[in-house]
Amino acid sequence: MIIWLNGAFGSGKTSTAQELIDLIPNSTLYDPEFTGAGLGALLPPKRLAEVSDYQDLAIWRRLVVDTAAALLAELGGVLVVPMTLLRQEYRDEIFGGLAARRIPVRHVLLRPDETILRSRIAERGETPVAPSGAGAGAGAGTGRYSVRWANERLEPYRAALEWITGDALVIDNGRLDPRGTAHRIAEAIRTGEPAGGAIVQTPEPAAETLAAGVLLFDAEDRVLLVDPTYKPGWEFPGGVVERGEAPVGAALREVAEELGLELDGVPRLLVVDWEPPRPPRYGGLRLIYDGGRLDAEAAGRVLLPPAELRDWRFVGEEEAQRLLSPNRWERLRWALRARERGTVLHLEAGVPR
Repeated sequence: MIIWLNGAFGSGKTSTAQELIDLIPNSTLYDPEFTGAGLGALLPPKRLAEVSDYQDLAIWRRLVVDTAAALLAELGGVLVVPMTLLRQEYRDEIFGGLAARRIPVRHVLLRPDETILRSRIAERGETPVAPSGAGAGAGAGTGRYSVRWANERLEPYRAALEWITGDALVIDNGRLDPRGTAHRIAEAIRTGEPAGGAIVQTPEPAAETLAAGVLLFDAEDRVLLVDPTYKPGWEFPGGVVERGEAPVGAALREVAEELGLELDGVPRLLVVDWEPPRPPRYGGLRLIYDGGRLDAEAAGRVLLPPAELRDWRFVGEEEAQRLLSPNRWERLRWALRARERGTVLHLEAGVPR
């Protein structure tokens, strides 16, 4: 298990984490700042200059997941991670990657009153240690971080509170010292005190997979996309075909599970796409079906599983291209052409054959 301590700079994440590992047996402290610092020594200066925050580096997010998983495989027990995460898509990517490895995460937000936060920041003053989420370019040339730097980051922290408070166990530690805060968290973990919805994801495949997706349309022929909680980017409803399951049955099942809708009739096949393996991904066969139009009454019955999907919408092609990953966009683009022509298209890596 991972206990992820989130919060603004000055909220007491690191000091609380150090106390927490004394209270929870077989627990280890992992600070992703060390991963960021390592990248500062490994990546070329030109690449580092392109970002102001090492969290914006995809390699940092991947390494956080891989390092946490490797530490737990080596040591077992509980990993305590003090790290500010204010961008929801980064939370999705990291927590989703951990969930795919069957590693449960308890997300804890340390939330003292902002007046107390500002007071702690002022008392701490200049520090030679980069605070959580500090960028590769922050404080360049000085190696120090100012009170002004920390206070400027309170605004994005406030903006992120809406999603964090819905996802995390919130601890008001304004009147608690680090030891008292650690005791409060340890007790919450022991009793299973509820927090927000869990991040869920199917396990990463160990071989090629067969997956089925379904396109649903409104009266204007816009296509329905969903926004997963467990990874960045949007996609169309669908998922991996289970062992012994018919592909069209999987398509119908996924629509029922993700949207709460039972489709009438059998969806028509539009696209068969072979996705080649691109390590570490295994690829496989991707099928896209036409699930037909949803009228206003049916669209009003859409019910998303909150632990898996946060939103849905109908979009035109231009918006779909912005929301989808390149491979999904190519698949959708050709599926729409197949729908117009009343045919089935066979693709390899998104290219018709």
